[in-house]
Amino acid sequence: MRNAGPLTYRGESIPGTTTDQRLLDRRGPVDWVHTDPWRVLRIQSEFVEGFGLLSELPSAVSVFGSARIKPGTRYYDLGVQMGARLAEAGYATITGGGPGMMEAANKGAKEAGGLSVGLGIELPFEQSLNPYIDMGMTFRYFFVRKTMFVKYSQAFVVLPGGFGTLDELFEAATLVQTNKVTRFPVVLVGSEFWGGLEKWVRESLLENELIKPHDLDLVRVVDDPADVVGIIRKAHLDIAREQDEQERARADGS
Repeated sequence: MRNAGPLTYRGESIPGTTTDQRLLDRRGPVDWVHTDPWRVLRIQSEFVEGFGLLSELPSAVSVFGSARIKPGTRYYDLGVQMGARLAEAGYATITGGGPGMMEAANKGAKEAGGLSVGLGIELPFEQSLNPYIDMGMTFRYFFVRKTMFVKYSQAFVVLPGGFGTLDELFEAATLVQTNKVTRFPVVLVGSEFWGGLEKWVRESLLENELIKPHDLDLVRVVDDPADVVGIIRKAHLDIAREQDEQERARADGS
């Protein structure tokens, strides 16, 4: 039997070398850097770096949307307007850091004097952070990146997009539905684009009792970026009001 820290090996499972030997020996294969235990350290480092980058971020909103939308199109212009509105309302804008709708929202935020943040992801094809980002980081792991979006945002704004955008949308809706995050506004921008999805949710999910009627209120669909800001502000005012009432109740009880 051999103990290696918290690990125990017996019989044929006992390694032929010790951990120190493998660490100090420069020779031999480098496959160990791709093993699962090493990946845990990489994952840990991404959390530490992400928390360090974003820990002092002011109130922020995550904006999602397709990387394939081209500048000069109406959806791109909508993204620019959205980023600008959030900046004018005092929110930092967090996006996935890429081109398309992400770039548009970052551009709008930066040009309006707001803080523009990009959280990129390593992909098989080249995709660098867009040039309108004040603070940025590229992640290896999707789930670490998703944690940053939720932890440091006070709302999700979802612009037109494809599978990646839908993934982020439904994950956000699930977190709110299961109370993993509370009073977290999720707003879809563009009723023409999102109307079919909204109809499908009502006619397929609700009618088959796969969701509750009140679940329909978890996600709002609007067209005007000003309405998006209004929904977010109202949600945060409601939270502040409830917290004040709870504080007063505790003070009266003491």
